[in-house]
This record gives sequence, C-alpha cells and structure tokens, in this order.
Amino acid sequence: MTYKSTVRRAGLAVSMTAVMASALPTATATASPSPASGPTTAVAPAWCPAVDGHQVDCGGLDRPLVVGKPELGEVEVSYAVVRHSAPGPAKGTVAVNPGGPGETSIDKAEAFAWGLEGLLKDHDLLLVDPRGTGASEPVPCGVTDAEYRFGTRARQRAAVERCGKNLGPKAAGYTSVATADDIDAIRAHLGVQKLSLYGLSYGTYLMPVYASRHPEHVRNIVLSGAFPLALDPLARPSAQAVSLSLRRVCARSVPVACDGEQAVKDLATTAARLRAEPMTVPITTDHGVYKKRFTEDKLANLAFEAASSQVGFEPDEPSPLGRLPHVLDRFVKGDSAPLRKLVQEEGRTGSTVDQAPYIAVTCNDYRKAWSKDASRSARWRQYDAALAAVRPGEHGAFSAKGFTEGTTDAGDVCIGWPRENTPGPQPTKPALPDVPVLVLSGDLDANTPDASGKKAAAQFRDSRFLSVRNMGHVPELERSRCVTGVSTHFLRTGEPGDTSCLRALPPITVTPVRG
Repeated sequence: MTYKSTVRRAGLAVSMTAVMASALPTATATASPSPASGPTTAVAPAWCPAVDGHQVDCGGLDRPLVVGKPELGEVEVSYAVVRHSAPGPAKGTVAVNPGGPGETSIDKAEAFAWGLEGLLKDHDLLLVDPRGTGASEPVPCGVTDAEYRFGTRARQRAAVERCGKNLGPKAAGYTSVATADDIDAIRAHLGVQKLSLYGLSYGTYLMPVYASRHPEHVRNIVLSGAFPLALDPLARPSAQAVSLSLRRVCARSVPVACDGEQAVKDLATTAARLRAEPMTVPITTDHGVYKKRFTEDKLANLAFEAASSQVGFEPDEPSPLGRLPHVLDRFVKGDSAPLRKLVQEEGRTGSTVDQAPYIAVTCNDYRKAWSKDASRSARWRQYDAALAAVRPGEHGAFSAKGFTEGTTDAGDVCIGWPRENTPGPQPTKPALPDVPVLVLSGDLDANTPDASGKKAAAQFRDSRFLSVRNMGHVPELERSRCVTGVSTHFLRTGEPGDTSCLRALPPITVTPVRG
C-alpha cells in the first residue's frame, strides 16, 4: 500500500445559493484556490476542493484492485479531509458517502460543509471518492450513463453483460466490501480511531457493510434515504410507495388540487395503456438526441425514481411528483402532451460517464431472484418463477414485470452478469456493532420509502427511525437545515434531540387537476 503525499488547500468563499444549487447526489465543479491562501506543504491536485473557513487536506492510497490477485494491479483511492474550524483537536471524524453506487464525494465538499456547518466547528469531515469514480482512478467498462438510462430493458441487460465482459476479472474489484475496506485503510492512515458514518441512498447500504467489517472503528451512524442489506430483488416496497406518495401529495395540497385515489387509478390506466402501446419520445441532451421508447417500465422509473428526487427541496416550485396527477389525468383523457413534456425534461440528465462502478457493485452485491452460480437458462427459470409468485397488487398500480423492468438495479437487469471471477453477493445478516443509529426517510420517497427505512433501522439494536414529512429521496436537501440539524445533533450526542421540525416542513406544490 503506497501512500500518496497529502496536500493542503485553503478555503474559498462560496455563496449559499451556489452550494445548495448542487443537490447532494449530483456532481459539482470544484472551486479554485483563493489568491489569499497561505503556503501549502505540496502542490494541491486539481481535484482538491476549497471550503470557506476550513483547511482541506487531500491525498490518496494505492489499494489492491482485487485482494489476493496482485496481477490485476492497484487502484488509487483519493480522499479529502475538511478540517474543523475551532482550535484544538477534533472531537470526531464524520465519513460521508452520497450514494450511487458510483457517486463522487470530494466534489461535493462545499454542499456537505454547508449542511453540516455546526458539526464542522469541532469535527472533521472525511470524503472518499469510491474506487473507479471522480479522483479515484476510473476503470471503465464501456457503458455510458445515457446508454444505460435511455436503453430498452433488453439493451440494459446487454449493456450489463458487455460491461462485465469488458471488466473481466477486474469486475471483482467493484464491491461494497472493497470500498468499505478502502475507507478503513484511509482511516488508519489518518490515525483516526473511530468514524461517525453518514450514508445517503446507496451509502445506507455501504455504511452497514463497513460497520460489519470494522465494528471497532464505528462511533455512530446516520442513514438517510435508507434500504436494508436484505433488499427486495423485485422492488415491491418502491412500487407500493408510488401510490402512497400520490395519495399524500393530493391530500396535503392547499387548496386541494387532486383526488389521490383517482390519481392512483389514472396511474394504473396509464401503465396498462403504455404496456399495450408504448410511445416514442425524442430526448435532447448535451450529448445527442435519443429516441426513448416510453412504456410501462419507463413510466415506473419516472414515478418512483425521478419523481422522488429533490422533492421538498424547492416546495414552491413545480416538481415531477407535484405534476404527476395532472399529467396522468390528461393522458387518460387522451392528451399525451403533458406526459411527453415531462419525459423530455427528465431525460436531459443523460451523460457520458462510464457506469462500471454502478453496474458492477449492484450486480456483485445486491440480492437477486436467482443463484449467482446458476447458468443463464437456469437464472431465467428462477427469475420467471419468482415473478410468477408475485401476488396481485404487490406492485401497486403496475404489473410485476413492468415495474421491475423500470428499475436499473433490480429485477432481471443483472441476469447476464458473468458468474466467473466475480464474488458472491453481500451477506444480508452480518453481525453489526451495538452503536447509536439514526435512520431518516422522506415520506414522499418511493425510491427508498419509509417501509425500507424501517427495515434498515431494524438491522441495528440501538436505532431510531424518523420520517420527514413532505420530503423525497434524501431529505437533507431541504433548505432550512432542519434535517441536517437533527442529524448533526445525533452525531454529536447520540440522540436526535428536538425533531418537531421534521413534521413541519411545507407541502409541495401540486398542479391542479381540472375536470
């Protein structure tokens, strides 16, 4: 293990608006060094972030790509430590992972520092770009985000298979275990005895893996937008939560903008029509024009993933979830234009970023409805049997096939992932440390809904589950800092403190449904 020299970089003022404009799960540009910065111990790498009022130390470690196989080489894993601002030693170190799998952390330093402002007075913040992402030496597999996002289900399965073949034996280097051990190696190098773990979205899967492997180095844990290690491979909690979110936004709208039960019926009707007769919708991105075949599976993805993202972040502004009842009403009545417009707007986010970290981690680690060691034909038989055993209504307003094919990390998408040279799935019931755990969930989140968050909390002996009213996926995004105030208090004391603000966040704007 080779240590890459640590460098230091002083902070640069960034406006609150600019910081919050970078939603935590979205990559942001790093700031430039301040002209007024003092001397540094080494030249800072271009990726080392600047955070106003804080010293930032950056470095990296060379880690084996696959443990026990030195012939496959090493990968450099980079990190940044945002140092506390008060005099004296730090009272703790918080390690944050923003999700994905495959999301970067270092370039979000300003956003994390804003949200955890109170904690950073006397706690350090450790940000690690998971192997293969950002500053941590990408190992590409030749599948882009846009290709994977816009492709039909058959093309997604083919892309996964191609990704696995292109990675070959290196595919085994992309696991939650490997990332957890990378974080611990950096912890040891920095001389930190215990970490406070803060996981968002996929980070709520990664951090329990870390805790199971390095329990003696865990002080406490916050999980936000959480799901359990024993996740449902057929994604039923998310399917059911879509209907629940529609009922909630309609009931809470003032004045009442829609009928929640009717919105759910319209969703079922729309899903059935698209199942029988898909639409073709042109999507214009910075990287080209894609013709998206919009069928029930794409509607499912829009309804549970895109519509859950950043809900409550701008409660007074139109959002996909707030527009959905109106869009569904118009479609059922023969007007497809509002749905087409929504699909086009949400489709502009496709990029050329390689998806190796996302595909490999989900296909290596997550529970499947088949045995990893089964042949392709046997996998299909096992998967078809699991799908056939689904009871009516378990996928809410969708068919079981339609909803599972709308997921990018569940259902049959990994069925062609090679069984050779890849590790077994992550254990779902490992021993976990008896430390304080706080689990937060937005009650309008269908991506990682309350039901999944409660199961994530139940993995730990000393846990608390809190649902945040009127928020979607990763409720920390709300601007009042109510949620980060609760999590900050918990990380400092082991108790959430006053949580009344979690029930007082305003309802989102809902487009009225007209008769």
